[in-house]
Amino acid sequence: MRIFLDARHDLLEVLTVVATLQSAEDELSRSLRALSGVGWEIQRNSPGALRKVASFLPSNNLLYSYVLFGVIPSLYADRLCMRPSARVTDTALALDAVVGPALRGLGCGLDLTPVSQREFMATCLTADAVVFTGQPRNADAVAAKLGTDTLMLALGSGPNPIVVGPEAKLGRACRDIVEARVYNSGQDCLCPDIVFVHESVTKEVVERLEDLLTRVAIGERRSPGVQVAPLVYQDAVAGAAEFIDRHRENVVSGGAVDADGFVQPTLVSLPWNPDFHPPELFSPIVTVMEYSSPSDIETWMASPCESERGMYVSVYGEPALDRERVATSVVTRECTTFDIEDGNRPFGGYGASASSVRHRGTRAARPVLLSAEVHR
Repeated sequence: MRIFLDARHDLLEVLTVVATLQSAEDELSRSLRALSGVGWEIQRNSPGALRKVASFLPSNNLLYSYVLFGVIPSLYADRLCMRPSARVTDTALALDAVVGPALRGLGCGLDLTPVSQREFMATCLTADAVVFTGQPRNADAVAAKLGTDTLMLALGSGPNPIVVGPEAKLGRACRDIVEARVYNSGQDCLCPDIVFVHESVTKEVVERLEDLLTRVAIGERRSPGVQVAPLVYQDAVAGAAEFIDRHRENVVSGGAVDADGFVQPTLVSLPWNPDFHPPELFSPIVTVMEYSSPSDIETWMASPCESERGMYVSVYGEPALDRERVATSVVTRECTTFDIEDGNRPFGGYGASASSVRHRGTRAARPVLLSAEVHR
C-alpha cells in the first residue's frame, strides 16, 4: 500500500487522462481498500499456487483492474501477464511506469504488454488462468481457443437497474441514482442504464431528478468536484446522441451533445414498455420508466435478454422485490452497486454475459473472484 500512497499525486495525474478527478480519487480509495483486505481474502480462500495468469484489462478503472487482476494475484501466482485495452494503452503504460518498478522490486511478477488480442492469445495458451473483461462475444472467442484445463473468468456488464418503489425514501433514492449515473461522467459498467419508478411516485421522482441533474458539476476532468466532463470515447458520444435523438419526445431535461464530447446530464422519462432493453450508455443519461406492479419488473428481468445479462438490481422501497436475487440479478437493498462492490469478494451476477467461469468443459454463470475460483 505504501507504494500507492506515496505515488498518489502521480497516479491521479495519470488516471485523470481518462477519468474525472473525483472518480479517480474514488478509484484510488477502492484500490487501497482492496489491498488492505487482501490478507483476509487470501486467508479465506486459500488459493493454490499458479505459474501464470493472463489478464485482459478493461478500458476504464485502470488502476483498480491493475490491482485486482495483477497485484493481488501476484501473491499466489509467479507471473502476471496483463494486456491493456488498445483504447488506453498509453495511459495504462504510464500507470505501470509509476508503480510497476517498485512492485517488481518487491518480487511481483507483473508484465504489462501492449500487444493485439491475437498476439496475447499465445500467452493465454500457456497460462493456468485467464481473466477476460469485455464483450461476451470476445470472451467466447478467447475461450474457444483455450485448453479445457485452463481456468477462465469472464467479466462483462449488465444494465444494473434501480427500482424506486412506493415506500422508497425519495430524497435518498434520487441522490443515489444521480451519483451512480454520473460517476465518471457515466463511463462505468456499474452505472444504472434504467430506473424503474412506481406510478405512485413517478411525478415526484422525475421532478427531484430533474432538479438534481441541473446541479451536477460540469467542467474539465482534472478540476476538483467536477462530476461530468467530456466523454473519452467518440463511440460513447455517438451512442448518447443516437439514444437522445431516438427518444427526443421523452427528454425531460438536458439533451445537448457537442462536438467536444460533452453530453449534458439528461433525463429521459418513458412509459412502461416490456420490450425495452436499454443499451449500455457510457454517458450521463438517466432513463426512467414507470411501472405499476413489481411483477412487471420480475417478468422483464426474467426475459431471455435480461436473464443473459443480469448483474445487479438496486431496490428502494419495493417490498415485493426484497430478496437475494431477482431472476439472475443480485439484489442490493437501499443502496447502489457502487456501495456494495468489494474487490476482495466475488463480483457480478448470475447472467452468463455478466460474469462466468469456464473450466474443464463446463461454464457456470455466477459472481466471480479469482482467488476463490482457484481454490475450488
